[in-house]
Amino acid sequence: MFTRLTLPILTVVLLATAAPALAQPRSRPVHSEVVEPRPIAPRAQLAPDEERTIGIFQHASPSVVYITTLQRVRDFFSRKEMSVPEGTGSGFVWDEHGHIVTNLHVIEGAQEAVVTLADQRMFPATLVGANSDHDLAVLHIDMPADGPRPLPIGTSSDLIVGQNVYAIGNPFGLDHTLTTGVISALNRSIDDDNGGTIENLIQTDAAINPGNSGGPLIDSSGRLIGINAMIYSPSGAYAGVGFAVPVDIVNRVVPKLIAYGKYVRPTIGISANDELSKRLLQGTDTNGVVVLQVVSGSPAARAGLRAAQANGRRVVVNDVIVAIDGKPIKNFGELTSALDEHEFGDKVTLAVRRGAERRDVEITLSGSDAL
Repeated sequence: MFTRLTLPILTVVLLATAAPALAQPRSRPVHSEVVEPRPIAPRAQLAPDEERTIGIFQHASPSVVYITTLQRVRDFFSRKEMSVPEGTGSGFVWDEHGHIVTNLHVIEGAQEAVVTLADQRMFPATLVGANSDHDLAVLHIDMPADGPRPLPIGTSSDLIVGQNVYAIGNPFGLDHTLTTGVISALNRSIDDDNGGTIENLIQTDAAINPGNSGGPLIDSSGRLIGINAMIYSPSGAYAGVGFAVPVDIVNRVVPKLIAYGKYVRPTIGISANDELSKRLLQGTDTNGVVVLQVVSGSPAARAGLRAAQANGRRVVVNDVIVAIDGKPIKNFGELTSALDEHEFGDKVTLAVRRGAERRDVEITLSGSDAL
């Protein structure tokens, strides 16, 4: 079971129990000597790896924020509306302009959100933009002049299984908690709640729990390398398998959310469907994406790609995309993921099969909500 790491607001009541009456001590002889306290041992020297971990936490934790989502409800008796806490999660400072990055599922469905800085100052937040395909959202607060600095941005394309990572967040509402671990695997694909797939996730064994969602995953240089998003757990609690959205994706998506309020992905201008592709290619030795429609005036149209055509009850397949920049493409998700690695104006080379012929087609990517 994959668990999103938001935390519903809980109220914990500590129940005090009456202490039993203490037995009266028996009379003891009075001694005149004074009992001295035991001497305190000198503090042990920290190991170099401990010093590094402490430094990473002290440098990064001020940039990590606590996010509380609220719902507006009406009081039954007074009929007045009030804001009621609904859930909590984590986030971090993206830039000096007050942009806060978190997971979409942290704030999805909420009517209000409040961001609490490390020094406990609280600010109402507004939604700038969100993208469900990558489970990312950007909030904005009126950042004070003495607010926390943004986290340094790293890279995720050069990550190696086994390297140390550090997760900071607010699990179970316990703010600014540090856990450590290693990268367990790379390029994991996980189905999301909307029926889609989140690609290229980082898998880590650093302990992350409900409330950690949206918090940063940091490397040993103190750089952001991912955003903690979900765990795999039969019980709903930490079981050693956590997943983070890699920073290379974050660094592509977040600037577009800030600029446009939504993620505008690079496109070639076609429509496709995996189920139809499988059916139409069944019995052939071709794997790929059948071009079902070519948008007029799109890069695909300018490159001469041809859509499938209906011929009575049959569908005649024309072009099938089988690779992009030399990387084989088996389905629509892989094509989308490959295009996500590019920016508007980039040139890509598609390997296209038409009948028995295979040819390379160079296409310049444009921006659109459609693929």
